[in-house]
This record gives sequence, structure tokens and C-alpha cells, in this order.
Amino acid sequence: MTAASTSCFTSRPSALAAACLCALAALAAPASAQVGAGLEPVIITGSTREQKLVDAPYAINAVGAEALRSAGPMVNLSEALASVPGLVVANRNNYAQDLQISSRGFGARAGFGVRGMRLYADGIPATMPDGQGQVAHFDLAGADRVEVLRGPFSALYGNSSGGVIAAYSKPVRERNFQVGIDAGSFGLRQQRVSVESPFDGGFSIAANFSNFDIDGFRPNSDADRRLANIRLAWVGEDDHVTLAISDQHQRANDPLGLNRALFSQNPDQTALAATNFRTRKTIDQTQAGLSWQHQLGGDSALQSTQVSGYLGRRSVFQMLSTPRANQLITADPGSTTPPNPNSAGGVIDFDRDYAGVDGRLSWRLGEADLVTGVNVERLRDARKGYENYRSATDLGVVGDLRRDETNRATTREAYAQLEQPLAEQWQLIAGVRTGQVELSNTDHYVNPPTNPTNPDDSGSLSFRYTNPVLGLRWQAAPTLTLHASASRGYESPTLGEVAYRPDGATGFNDTLQAQTSRQIELGAKWRPTPDYAIDAAVFRISTDNEIGVNANVNGRGTFKNVGRTLRQGLELSQRWRHSPTLRGQLALTVLDASYRSAPIDGNQIAGTQPASLFAEIAWKTWPGGEWGLEVRAQGRTALNDANQDAPGTPGGGFAAGWGIANLRYLHAWDIGSEAKVELLARVDNLADRRYAGSVIVAEANQRYFETAPGRNHLVSLRYLRKF
Repeated sequence: MTAASTSCFTSRPSALAAACLCALAALAAPASAQVGAGLEPVIITGSTREQKLVDAPYAINAVGAEALRSAGPMVNLSEALASVPGLVVANRNNYAQDLQISSRGFGARAGFGVRGMRLYADGIPATMPDGQGQVAHFDLAGADRVEVLRGPFSALYGNSSGGVIAAYSKPVRERNFQVGIDAGSFGLRQQRVSVESPFDGGFSIAANFSNFDIDGFRPNSDADRRLANIRLAWVGEDDHVTLAISDQHQRANDPLGLNRALFSQNPDQTALAATNFRTRKTIDQTQAGLSWQHQLGGDSALQSTQVSGYLGRRSVFQMLSTPRANQLITADPGSTTPPNPNSAGGVIDFDRDYAGVDGRLSWRLGEADLVTGVNVERLRDARKGYENYRSATDLGVVGDLRRDETNRATTREAYAQLEQPLAEQWQLIAGVRTGQVELSNTDHYVNPPTNPTNPDDSGSLSFRYTNPVLGLRWQAAPTLTLHASASRGYESPTLGEVAYRPDGATGFNDTLQAQTSRQIELGAKWRPTPDYAIDAAVFRISTDNEIGVNANVNGRGTFKNVGRTLRQGLELSQRWRHSPTLRGQLALTVLDASYRSAPIDGNQIAGTQPASLFAEIAWKTWPGGEWGLEVRAQGRTALNDANQDAPGTPGGGFAAGWGIANLRYLHAWDIGSEAKVELLARVDNLADRRYAGSVIVAEANQRYFETAPGRNHLVSLRYLRKF
């Protein structure tokens, strides 16, 4: 790592100085005039039509199938998305919680699930109407690419959109089947089977099945997952119909986070509460989505129509580590802990039914492209809570009912996006999305005989928003494209964030307001040769009523508005191919994310990092083989709003920054003309560095630190055959 790149990881960098130094270091890499090999992907996200990435007037990256394959066992998005600047995908190494994903600092507060981002799999939302999403059911083995959109244009995707992650499946062009086997450290085992086939009459099918197990490197961290994805398609002369069905079953134990003392003593240990309560989580999710696109063509202004809909059910059971004394309706004799008759218990049990429909029209108005549409999404949770004990010595079991309610969320939206050429080198892009989010709770656990003072906690909240976005693209030279964009963003609270009041009283947290943001982005995309590409963007985002974590207590979070915040920084992405045998890439992010309201004015926003870096060099050896060396680094992470380990304690308040190196080898052998075998071998964290891979923001027991694994390996074999 050069001195310039090292300066990016100071604890409080000067954004301008660090950005300039890091950009100069990246630009010093050599370029070649040799003919390229596909450095310029095609993207869909954010545009009215398919286009090359270089022509998109906003910050967007695409990670292709080869990168997904070489990054690991294709279980977690964190394996491959480190190469996307501006994006942090932290693997908690805890399958009882989803990945911690943030874009330019949006989503960093999430203690579970994904917030502040919009997630899509083949156009089917993985983000619920209230703004919370999950990615564990993404079929990475069957993906053609994953597109990541940051910046102002993500506002076109609606409420709670600080960024967009969209996965797209591979098109079915020939008949083949694949069998894969993975084995790795900590008892990692995975088997995969897939089949693809086109049929007469325009029909096709693609089916992928996987079975994943891991023992984990910490006690009580084992997990298993069964995933099935089936996609049926029909392509006619003017129509394209796709039916996608997925089913996921996942069981995982939860090792919980560690406080600083335990983490420093032994980062591989597990909190005692995890063992006492056997903390764990089970997820079952089945969903289906149908999309129908019809091309009109001709001289009509209306060029095409598209209708897509989806529905699904997600069931979750989770055992928390909430102490028994904090749930008692009547305190034990002699206990100093006050009773808590309004506790929701220490077990989460809910069934979620969700559905949505989106209809859009694509127009051609002279030289302009226009898309208009409407969108409606709904979810209904039948949510119950139970005590996680039957007696003082019988813990980690389902006890008496303490919560019984129905939660609902509904989103209704209308949107439009226009792309209008202004001159030969200029293009205007404008859009607007307006909508309403409604959250409600109907309480069925009201003054039961066992708890006669429990009140009715029913309530509702409604939020309205209009997000405009405006962008301008200038083809400054045949090899250089510049763009500027601005928008207004809006993020309403999720059902989870309004579920509990920060003052401990019962009922909806109806004091929590939506946060609004104003975003500005300037960017450049330079392609001096087909083998060399640089994308750069600088941005500034000011937010009012930022939603922050009040406290995370025993797996349950409460939230509050923390006032104004400011995010500003630079993102740099570079790809180059020196020769047919040598290529590389770099992704750099410099982020100054801070609060701008008393009493935490100037503090680093909780869960964010001042800088991150990904660098890779890959070289081919004898035919069919390729070595790759990766470097990943990240600046320190703020643990809470106060930037302190505990209230009133000076210093600390951060998980230390880190840097690791990974080595991989990929080889393919052709077996005749119809089959081949692929081998992937990886050794990650070569220096056996011990660090916190993610943090639990504002954890009330100071159990902030979620340990990343030490040196670990993976061996993966895949057999592919045409038929």
C-alpha cells in the first residue's frame, strides 16, 4: 500500500486532501493500448432502457458472474461487493443476522436486516414496504451480475433508498447442468445443483438448488441453509413473460457480540448469555414473482408496457438473550430488579405475508424516452412474543405469551423518468417519485388475566414524500463522460424502528419522524483505451431528522431522531488490463460522515467508516489457470452516536480499522467439447489478522464487536456439462 493510500485511513481525514492523494496514487497505474476484453458491462438499474455503464449519468457499478464465482462460496454478497466503492457490506459471521450493508453511510445503523437500501432480485423487491430488507435468499450462483447504484438517482426507487442493489439471473441460451461442492474452514460444506434448458416455442427453465452448512469458528455460531430458485420464461414475438419462484430455509445459532474486554481477551469466544439462552433464529421464506412485458413498436408514442407482481410469506422464530428478571410481571422476592409487566418477552415469532404490483409504460416522445408507472406494496405481520424461560433455571425455551399483535405496512407510489438529448454531447435526465407509507399496529394482547394492567398498544403512522431528481450528462470527449445530479431523499421509519418507545413506555414510537436528505453528486468516467477504465464521483449529502439508534438491548432496538448530519466524500473505481495475462482493479472510498446537531456535533456517524479500499491483481499462468491477490482495508467504525465505549467514558468509541490480504487460484479444465471442471481455491486473511468485521451499533451492554474469522480456506469444485 502506498503512502497516499495509507493516508486515506487516518481517523478523521481531510476529505479533500485524502481524496486528491488517493486519486493520484490510483491514476499512476499503467494502462495498455491492447484490445480489451469486455471491461464495459451493460446495466439496467436507474435508466429507462438498457445501456453501457459508461453512458449512465450516475454512480453505478456492476459485478459480473466471474467475479461472483471467484470471490468465495457464493453464499454472501460480502464476498464480491467489496470491489464497489461507496458500499460497505459487512459480514457479521453470524447467520442469525443478515449482512450489514450501507451506501455512503445510509443503512449503517441496522442491527439486523438491511435498511436504507433498496434490494431487488430479478426485479422482485427484497425490501419490504416499510423499508427493511433481506438478501439471504439471493441466488448468487445463478446470477449473471449484481448492479449497485449509489447517489441521487437511487431516490427514484422510493422510500428508504440510500442506494440500490439489484441481482439479475443469467439468461438461458443452451441446455446444461452443473454440480458444485464446497469445503472450507470451520466446517463449511455446500452442495449445489443447477439445470438450464431452452425449449421449443420460446420457453425456458433455470433451476438452482443449494445446501449449505457451517459449524462456525465461535461457540453457538453453527448454521445451515437450504435454497431453491426456479425461473420459467417465455419469449414471443412481442412478449416476454417470466415466473420466478424461490424457497429458503435457514437455521442459525447466534453467538452475540462481545464487549471490548472479552474481544481483546479472546475474539473467538461467545457471550455467556448466548449459551444460557441458546440464542438462535430460524427463517422460512417462499415467494413468487411474475413479470409480463409487451412491445408495441411501430410509430406509436407508447413503445411498451410492463406489469410485474409478487407475493410471499416469511416466517421467523428468534430466541433472544433478554434476562428473565427484565420480563417478570411481578418481581421475585428480594430482587432489586423492578418488574416489567409491559415486556414483549424474549422470543420473537411472526409470520409475514407480503405482496406488491408494479405497472409501467415506456414512451418515445421525439428523441426523448419517458417511463411512467405506479407501484403498490403491502405486508401483514402476525407477530407474537413469548417469555424465553419456564423457570429461573429453565432458560432458552418458549414460555408464556407476552405479545400478540398484527402489524401492517402499505406503500403507494407513482413515478416518472425522462431522458432527453439536449445536443449531440448533452443529455438531460429528470425524474420524480411520490408516495405514501402507512404503518399500523393492532394489539390483541390487552389486559389479559395473567397481566391485567397491560394497555392497548394499537396505533398508526403515515408518511408522505415526493423525491425529485435531476441529472445532466456531458460527453466532454470521445473517452470522457462527465455528469452532475441532485435529488431529495426520504426515509421513513420501519415497523421495527417504531415498535418500541425509547422512554420505555408502551405503544408505537409515534414521536419518530422520517429523515429527509438533499444530495449532490459530480462524476467522471474515463475510458482512454478499451483496457482501462476510471470512474470517480464526489458527493455531498445533508440530512435532517436523521434516524439513529437509541439503544440495542438484548437484541431489541429503540430509535430516535438525532438531528442534522452531513456526508461528503469521494469514490474511485479503476479497472485495467495490462495484457491478456495481467489485469487489476481498485475501489477506494473516502467518507466524512458526521453529526451536525448538539450534543454530538462533529462526531462520526455511528456504524460508518472514514475510508475503505479494495485492490486486486490477477494474472494467468499456464492455460486455464489464474492467480489473484486481493487487499481489503477499512477505517475505524464508530460504535455509537457519542463515539464512546460507555456513557461518560472518554476515548475509545471505535472498532479499530483493519487490512487483510487474500489469495485465490482458479483453474478450468475442458473435458471434450461438452464439459469442463472448475477448481477454486482461496486462502483469506493470509496474515491471520484478528479484527471486528462489523459492530452492533449502540449495544446497551457494550457488546459491540462481531468478530471476523482468522486465516481460513476454501476449496470449491464445479462440474458443467452441456446436454
